[in-house]
Amino acid sequence: MNRTIGFLCIIVGAALLVWTGFTYTKKEKIIDAGPFQVSADRQKTVNWPPYAGGVVILAGVILVLTAKKK
Repeated sequence: MNRTIGFLCIIVGAALLVWTGFTYTKKEKIIDAGPFQVSADRQKTVNWPPYAGGVVILAGVILVLTAKKK
């Protein structure tokens, strides 16, 4: 079980190193006065530091190396 989680951590960590964030669009209400509504599309960005991928890869390697064989 720990080996599987370790391999998944390595894959996710590599993805975090390559893909450092994403942007999405959110519709927000600007004015809401009875039947009159004004909304705008706002772009939001989610980023994570590159070292987060390295930490996840390191945790995965530790899990794989310390896993007991059956």
